[in-house]
Amino acid sequence: MVTKKRILFIANEMSPYLELTEFSELVNRLAIKANDSNFEVRCIMPRFGTINERRHRLHEVVRLSGINITIENDDYPLQIKVASLPNARLQVYFLDNEDMFKRKFVFQDENEKWYDDNGIRSIFFCKGALETVKKFGWPPDIIHCSGWMTGLVPLFLKTAYKKEPVFSNSKILYTIGQNTFEESLGADFNKLALINASIKDKDLEPYSGSNNFSIFKGAATYADAISFGDSEVDKKLLDAFSKPKGKKVIAYNPESDLTEYLQLYNDLASK
Repeated sequence: MVTKKRILFIANEMSPYLELTEFSELVNRLAIKANDSNFEVRCIMPRFGTINERRHRLHEVVRLSGINITIENDDYPLQIKVASLPNARLQVYFLDNEDMFKRKFVFQDENEKWYDDNGIRSIFFCKGALETVKKFGWPPDIIHCSGWMTGLVPLFLKTAYKKEPVFSNSKILYTIGQNTFEESLGADFNKLALINASIKDKDLEPYSGSNNFSIFKGAATYADAISFGDSEVDKKLLDAFSKPKGKKVIAYNPESDLTEYLQLYNDLASK
């Protein structure tokens, strides 16, 4: 019996749960298409307060409870909820924490003021996603990350989680989207991202700037492959990563039937 290859989607938005950019719908389509194409698929995203638990039928996964995410000596309990993606036989896991996500807005308050803790929220989500996979005991062959909030996952996988058996064969595809914020993630963002001794200051140099551009740049630097998910990607990112040495790239194509993604998943899984 041939074992199915496993794909983990980590995204900060996914239709129909949260739709901030056009890529939210593409994540949905990719997950379903991969699931229908003999891949085993799971998805992880934050449980933002704007996501209606009753409408989307979220429920807590008790067997995955008990995880604490430590960031610079502070412990944050991680609650994991799950829902079945409508019209598909696959599961979406939602990472929740009262301090991080139980608010009425996503990245800005009711006055459109940027949340000062968005940097630590992204660190919590990236670390929480990887700790959740460890708890699953479900080794993914491909991890497809999209959205700025997932930008530290490629770095963490190549450093802090490099020796974790569950990730020993994982390859990372990172999708660069449009810049959606101009604010800073905080002067202490790089310091807080040093989640264990395996990460050195020099490892975070691609993320220097602690802004939307630098998050995409850092993630693309550490990813094994890159795709472009929007027509309005920063030109500097296009110039830097359209033809990176040793990495396969998928150009933005709004008319795509997603075949090139399936081919890339297969290519990455066979390495």
